[in-house]
Amino acid sequence: MVTHDSTSTSPAPQMGPAEMKALAARLKARAESVLLRHQPEQHRDLTTAASLIEQLADLAAEVLSSAAVIDRLSRLLRIAGGA
Repeated sequence: MVTHDSTSTSPAPQMGPAEMKALAARLKARAESVLLRHQPEQHRDLTTAASLIEQLADLAAEVLSSAAVIDRLSRLLRIAGGA
């Protein structure tokens, strides 16, 4: 049986925490560039976006780390016959 995705958009490639941090660094650099020194609103927006992306990257890293720990724990429980 063939299943069809009900969305009309294709899934976007996922970024890992390291890629997200690199993106945040690029946004910060752009916000600090000479071109935006006289545009405080864009400077603030880019700085805020960079900070939010860094926070998301930290959360993503934490989730991935927790998932790895849980996976290892469940494997150990299966080996020990506890699950």
